[in-house]
Amino acid sequence: MKNTIVSMFFFLLASFGFAQKKLAFNLSDALQKNKINVVYRQIQVLEDGDKKGVRLSKEREEGLAWLKGVKFSEGTIEFDVKGQDVFQQSFVGVAFHAQNDSTYDAVYFRPFNFYAKDSVRYIHAVQYVAHPQYPWKKLRDERNAQFEKAIPNAPNPNEWFHAKVVVKGKSVQVFVNDRKEAVLKVEKLSVFSKGQIGLFVGDGSGGDFANLVISKKIVP
Repeated sequence: MKNTIVSMFFFLLASFGFAQKKLAFNLSDALQKNKINVVYRQIQVLEDGDKKGVRLSKEREEGLAWLKGVKFSEGTIEFDVKGQDVFQQSFVGVAFHAQNDSTYDAVYFRPFNFYAKDSVRYIHAVQYVAHPQYPWKKLRDERNAQFEKAIPNAPNPNEWFHAKVVVKGKSVQVFVNDRKEAVLKVEKLSVFSKGQIGLFVGDGSGGDFANLVISKKIVP
């Protein structure tokens, strides 16, 4: 009977093509256990109301906080994040499919543009990049408005909000809070289909992160 159940499980797994393994990360705990590798930043444990996570310092260069031993290919990345409404000083998001500290895909938010009255700034609220070949400046100059969008009814730029990044094949979709429609839909520009995953902050920015959950595709 037991063998029959196991066989049925793998049959169903194969029939659907994949299953999802959900990994929830207590970022403050991971930091204290030395399971986060930080690049170009200082990092500290953060407690902000009901949020327990980490805070990355504000420095020059783009900053990263890689989860040690965690690889990501396809699935969903969810996290709570808080930036600030300070012009050109808040770029917060997630990096994935990283090959090293300079080669990775990333999705990030510019909270200072969430409610910008300037129409050009307003459409630069959420961004996809693929470093080093496709940074934001190259994409804006050559493929304007394709890889960055506005966020209708955006969250308060000074408060926590929930982000979800869904990666499937070459498709990347970004959702904010409980919205059912993606605020950004793009086709991946990098050739990499798996790699490291971590937190991302832009040049001159810090950021607060909590409640990271990764649902990873498992191929039978």
